[in-house]
Amino acid sequence: MTGREERKENDLFFTCSLVEYIARRTKNRRSAVVNALGKSMIQKIYDLADVYHSDNIDTVSEHFIEKSGISNGDFDNVSAARYAVPSHWDIGKVYKRLILGIAKEKEISVIDAIFEAYNSFVSEKIDDYNSSFYYEAPQNILNAYIYGVIE
Repeated sequence: MTGREERKENDLFFTCSLVEYIARRTKNRRSAVVNALGKSMIQKIYDLADVYHSDNIDTVSEHFIEKSGISNGDFDNVSAARYAVPSHWDIGKVYKRLILGIAKEKEISVIDAIFEAYNSFVSEKIDDYNSSFYYEAPQNILNAYIYGVIE
């Protein structure tokens, strides 16, 4: 371990933050971005996150947008926000914690857990910046995923 967290956890954090950045840039739902990237490209981002993290995020995101053929959509939760918008790093951290929880709970790989998280109803709730759901305690967000309800 170097720094405050395990290296692979930091790689997951970057992967999730990049997904968020691409989604904002292309105005797509996060699930659409993850699905367009596919497992092999997500795996590549995760495996090489320490390299990509040292490059300009605009350059990295443009590379993956072009390589995946991600076109512009019409989901703009940033413009729709009535309050302060969390950064792509803030949301990356929310997803990182959720994904680690899903991987542990379901005993699946981090890559499989990425697809589980982003294609769940919880993702839609996290992406609603007019609610406070993304501020919830990580365990509450994981419980919402596991039990299928938000309390």
